[in-house]
Amino acid sequence: MAADSDPESEVFEITDFTTASEWERFVSRVEEVLNDWKLIGSSAGKLSPKKGEYTSGTWGEKSQEINFADFKFSITHHFLKQESDLDDSKDQTEEDAFPFAMQDLLCMNNDFPPRAHCLVRWYGMREFLVISPGTNCEAIISESKCNLLLSSISISLANSGCQMPVFVQIQQKWRRMYTGECQGPGVRTDFEMVHIRKVPSQYNHLSGLIDIFKSKMGCSLTILPPINIAIRFTYILQDWQQYSWPQQPPDFDALLGGEVGGVEFGKLPFGACEEPISELHLATTWPHLTEGIVVDNDVYSDLDPLQAPHWSVRVRAVENPQCLLGDFLTEFFKLCCRKETTEEILGRGLSDEEGKDNSDISSALSKLTEPAAPVPISKLSVSNMVHSARKHIRRHRRSDESPLSADMLNCILLYLFPDAAVEKTTDKSKSNTSPAHISGKTEQDKDSGPDNLFIQLKSAPCGSLTYRLALCVCLVNFYHGGVRAVAHLWQEFVLELRYRWENDYLIYGLAGGPPDLRCCLLHQKFQMLNYCIERKRSRDEARKVLEGGKEREHKVSSGCQRSHIGPRSTMTASDSKKETSPGKSWDSWSDSEDEFFECLSDQEETKTPTAEEEKDGAIKIKPEGRLHPHGNMNLLNSTVPLYVPVTQEPAPMTEDLLEEHSEVLAKLGTSAEGAHLRARMQSACLLSDMESFKAANPGCGLADFVRWYSPRDYVEEEEGVDEKGNTVVKCGDLSARMKIPGNMWVEAWETARSTPARRQRRLFDDTKEAEKVLHYLAVQKPADLTRHLLPCILHAAILKLKEEESMEDIPSVRKAILQATSHTSKVLHHPNQDYKKLEDFINQLMAIETAIARTRSLKAKFGIGESQKGENTEELEKFVISLLDEPEVVVIGAGQGPAGSIIHRLFVSSQRTALMAPVEEDSGSASGNRKPNRGGLNIPDFPSPAGREIILRTCVPRPAPYSKALPQRLFCVLMKDEFRLAGAFSSDTSFF
Repeated sequence: MAADSDPESEVFEITDFTTASEWERFVSRVEEVLNDWKLIGSSAGKLSPKKGEYTSGTWGEKSQEINFADFKFSITHHFLKQESDLDDSKDQTEEDAFPFAMQDLLCMNNDFPPRAHCLVRWYGMREFLVISPGTNCEAIISESKCNLLLSSISISLANSGCQMPVFVQIQQKWRRMYTGECQGPGVRTDFEMVHIRKVPSQYNHLSGLIDIFKSKMGCSLTILPPINIAIRFTYILQDWQQYSWPQQPPDFDALLGGEVGGVEFGKLPFGACEEPISELHLATTWPHLTEGIVVDNDVYSDLDPLQAPHWSVRVRAVENPQCLLGDFLTEFFKLCCRKETTEEILGRGLSDEEGKDNSDISSALSKLTEPAAPVPISKLSVSNMVHSARKHIRRHRRSDESPLSADMLNCILLYLFPDAAVEKTTDKSKSNTSPAHISGKTEQDKDSGPDNLFIQLKSAPCGSLTYRLALCVCLVNFYHGGVRAVAHLWQEFVLELRYRWENDYLIYGLAGGPPDLRCCLLHQKFQMLNYCIERKRSRDEARKVLEGGKEREHKVSSGCQRSHIGPRSTMTASDSKKETSPGKSWDSWSDSEDEFFECLSDQEETKTPTAEEEKDGAIKIKPEGRLHPHGNMNLLNSTVPLYVPVTQEPAPMTEDLLEEHSEVLAKLGTSAEGAHLRARMQSACLLSDMESFKAANPGCGLADFVRWYSPRDYVEEEEGVDEKGNTVVKCGDLSARMKIPGNMWVEAWETARSTPARRQRRLFDDTKEAEKVLHYLAVQKPADLTRHLLPCILHAAILKLKEEESMEDIPSVRKAILQATSHTSKVLHHPNQDYKKLEDFINQLMAIETAIARTRSLKAKFGIGESQKGENTEELEKFVISLLDEPEVVVIGAGQGPAGSIIHRLFVSSQRTALMAPVEEDSGSASGNRKPNRGGLNIPDFPSPAGREIILRTCVPRPAPYSKALPQRLFCVLMKDEFRLAGAFSSDTSFF
């Protein structure tokens, strides 16, 4: 027990002196891997693979490194993932049954799989091991090293009882040379291979290959069992001739010429600039033949491709063909990496000159408001004003200084602002308001379907100003001068916005109202500027209404005019709404100095009492700014109805201002002083509403305001129990929250003055906010602009892909678009966008465009068009779409089916062109005439096969006549520069 408690005695090591040499250690290591992967024991009893399972099934693999001395090897297990066999399947199998690998040698269900490991194609096995030299290790070329490896594998299989075939890769890797073996109970299969460059003449046909197979088996039987044969010839079509790619090139004359229609700027180009399909491979297969049925020797051959019972086709596509939409997106995305400012790109001179002449732009429409126009008012349209001002700006500019020509720039601006081309009248409410609002709303409704794509991508509604600007910038960048043209366009665009702000013209293509935070930041900025213009115009219209009312009610001398103050008694409800539409305070209606405060009667009438005077009731206040009664409520302690006041709307914010505002509030900290200051900052709107309520309801109290503003904070009359237990009715009172000492509502109510909304200080200063927006836009670099517009251009690209896909109806492409959109929406909604992921998304869109272009190319070659609807159109469409989704597609009806007939004609046309034969219409070529005599020349319909694959299979006793009959297989590949034989020869190790 003492020895057991000794800590040193618990640690011991047993040294295995049996694995002394490196060779023995390698054999032991291979056995350990086989045990770890549970590949020991019998593998018989597995179900045979189903037809086509090698193609449709899923293949798996796992690898591990092993060493032979200091030489590294990689052992890899390749296997087909199959459903688990029945539990009693192994019980029903014999103990000495063949390993499943030997059974696979004779299985005909998966000959010539289109996608599989080369050993699967050559030997037809579903599971095997491969030992190959590790990375950066030299190839095993020496014959002695190859034999040493094979003997090691043989010993490992015998010791472990593994019945899995094991291969060793030898020679250079590009040669794909393997040798190996598979051991079973009393049987063994040796895998051998021959690979040379040229095909020996005596073995260039089926007869010679059968002779090799028989001689290699060395069977001494007098009468051999029949040899099963499977043959596959592959023909390659490269010359498509008149069956060309249907892509139409872009109209460069329309894009670069003087007449550029606005419609051209609203379209993204699409399609491949080169043929996206390079080759068509036709595989003609004879799956079940026996020796003696077919003749193929050096003199004659029965193997006519038109008589083959099975045809299958695959296409080889051009890798990364140049596509128009992909090029546009790539060049646009490159702008995100530029760091130059607009001044650095265009030069100081150009920027300064435009800044100096900015006054001409701002006063371009001043003539519209003059008392007398020297020319008819119809001549003073917005388009005329805009064009004349811009001509004046460019008068002294050299033509080579402007990246965009005057005509091109005018066309772009007319596309962005189509309302500038419409003749305007002095009634701006009729001419400008409706296009801006209607356009914005309808376009937004169009894009607010079940997908809500612009919300997903955080871009802008389809057809909005931001959306169209993105298309223009993308087009200008690609066709009209790159980053210099983009900088020039942006500079002119900002000038146009300033021009509209200063002259009260709404921006076309934007929905009315405050910024939509679901859209991109640039779109929010445009909406904010448009909102400022709306507020400014509403204020001007309300002022005119008030001035008209004052002229009717008061005969005031011209020297005592006031532009903004007057009695409200004669205003209608609609006028009241107009007057209180979100606008600037009356004291700051105009930026001019034409305001006078000399009329004493008006001053006395509209004198604003202080809070103390209101409290004491020193002055009887006339109600102002009433909207309508609030239900049937009356003021507390009074019979006067409670009126809902006209209030100011809260100041809208874009998302960057909201974030900035949140940061400011967060920096105030959690101290009492910081919390108090934060509450005051947040109560500006509350204070304004209180002042409006006091003006509309003279003599009201805080409880009246709470009843309207926050009904939950006012407890209505209720029954209660007093101290004596008697039931009493308690009168309504403020909630407990409102009675907390230092309550912000009480403090705000005490400081609030009785001031209607029209005379309050504006919560939203449209002049200040508009200038902030214009400054923000003016300092944007072309790279910043590109980053702002990137979601919109990706939005447009996805819509373009959806439109093009809908014409072709490709399920795989439709699914790819949905997946790509879903992934990208997460990136675009993130505050810090990952541009590497966006670049990957652009590559996905390019791949989708390529897939659609390939589909159209194939449809054109197979005669599928919208105007050509025949009996077999639907079948051909499915066939074409399958060509791009599947590695190999079976041709229904082989050479006699609709697709087969077209493929036959394609080969015939290619043969005529290749051999310079006269091209004639021959209806027999489509109906199966194999080698007609055209023009006196015997031209075959098909060229020589580019590849011939032959599988020979049989089951004979080896090595003695009394041995077990075991499966034998030989796979032959005959190509122009390659001759390969892959043989699997089984022998009986018990009876030899």
